[in-house]
Amino acid sequence: MNIALLGGAFNPPHNGHLMIAQQVLDFTDTGEVWFLPNYGQIPAKRVAPVADRVAMAKLLVLPKTRVSTIEIDNELDGETVHLLPFLPKEHTFSFVIGSDQLPGFTTWLNWEQLLASMTFWVFPRPGSPTQPLHPGMKVITHELLIGNDISSTRIRERIAKGLPIDQFMPLSISQYIGKSGLYQ
Repeated sequence: MNIALLGGAFNPPHNGHLMIAQQVLDFTDTGEVWFLPNYGQIPAKRVAPVADRVAMAKLLVLPKTRVSTIEIDNELDGETVHLLPFLPKEHTFSFVIGSDQLPGFTTWLNWEQLLASMTFWVFPRPGSPTQPLHPGMKVITHELLIGNDISSTRIRERIAKGLPIDQFMPLSISQYIGKSGLYQ
């Protein structure tokens, strides 16, 4: 099966993740999308504990998706290249990035090896050009593609200011955040 990995902190997960996953399924040859929360903690970004981020990611409910804890189970450092040996050999993998990540892609550890190992699907982000593309990268395009500018950073900022967040994520995640007191 062709599986697209949608990695990130999921700090918190939101409707933007669901929109991207659905459109990867709709407009590529992907059979399943795996949400891939990272293991590492980045203090400057106020990253919630890994157990909370996984629990919230599991509340992203969409057919043909699931949460993979490969990076967490193996306590990987967040460098995508270190994930490669742990991917199940019976599948073909691709990796989804936002176009906002393109300018810094060549700073990723062993980025050339990554491109040789799997296709990188580039999802257009508002305000971020879909260049520079490297061999092995493909922009997801379709006349019915819907972009979004929802970000975990802005959601955390809204929470800190006491603003509502329910419309930006599944209600179950918003309730989890409220009960857990995350990002306050």
